[in-house]
Amino acid sequence: MAKVGIKDIARIANVSLATVSRTLRTPDLVQEATRQRVLDAVAESGYKPNRMGMNLRTQRTGNIMVIIPDITNPFNADLIRSIEETASNNGYAVLLGDTQSSPEREQQYVDLVEAGQADGMLYFSGRNPFNINPDKPLLEQLPTMVNSNEELDLDGIDKVLLDNAKAASEAVQYLLDLGHTRIAAVTGPMNTKSANGRLQGYRQALQQAGVEIDDKLIIEGDYHIDAGVEATEKLLRLKQRPTAIFCFNDDMAIGAINVLQANDYRIPEDISVIGFDDILYSTYVRPALTTVSQPVQEIGRLCTEKLIARLRGSHDEPTTTYVSHKLVVRDSTGPAPK
Repeated sequence: MAKVGIKDIARIANVSLATVSRTLRTPDLVQEATRQRVLDAVAESGYKPNRMGMNLRTQRTGNIMVIIPDITNPFNADLIRSIEETASNNGYAVLLGDTQSSPEREQQYVDLVEAGQADGMLYFSGRNPFNINPDKPLLEQLPTMVNSNEELDLDGIDKVLLDNAKAASEAVQYLLDLGHTRIAAVTGPMNTKSANGRLQGYRQALQQAGVEIDDKLIIEGDYHIDAGVEATEKLLRLKQRPTAIFCFNDDMAIGAINVLQANDYRIPEDISVIGFDDILYSTYVRPALTTVSQPVQEIGRLCTEKLIARLRGSHDEPTTTYVSHKLVVRDSTGPAPK
């Protein structure tokens, strides 16, 4: 006879994998009627949970899954370090799911959590990998989780976010105060909340200053250095070149600086460059990069603490915590050329 798995229990009970996993691990968090359906399905099928890696007494693995789009990104590397430190201090190990921005990989890692290989997850993506039934309680259909960086369009879960529009608006306002009006924007992928928020802030700052928005100065990137290189090459081919370039992350800003220097542009005398994130390398590139700083250590700590509190039984209302940002002025920005 074929071995019965957690997917079979979900099918028999007509619930999600997350609900089965939650019922087996923390039954007190599941509504009584749903909990009983799952337990009846377990009894009917003869299901035996896989004990590998699981504490026999607590029914927990002691693992937290971190699902993140790109571990090579310096910002994400610092984020993971903060998560691991906080998790370790609280007795948890971290499983790392590097999705490489692939929806299929995201789903695979979520499936691992729902199948019981981790107690909960930190989800740094805005794509929704869950099949939500609006007629059923939301939390019973989700694993224990916290969302950050790219906001997930789901209410009722804990989130740690940055006000991207406000942060970008302040960066552009700083350039405007320096006399710049031809300000280019090298965005992130426009299917992400972070890029849309930053573009919104860019547009708002220009509109409030009465500066006409030139769509030729807005080029979509992907948060990688090569995108900054390619976008800057396009901007330099314009008849009316920008006097400042706002890149939506530091990696792309570093790519922009390399292209400008290779073409004998002086930074900031000819063209100013501003980034976003304040990664470690931003202080070592020459000229040192002006950037919007995100508190990456705080983000990692808050996400992990929120998740662990849930895993330890917190029934507090889910909250969205907004972290602060700060404009860090260095040497890559200066007055607009006359």
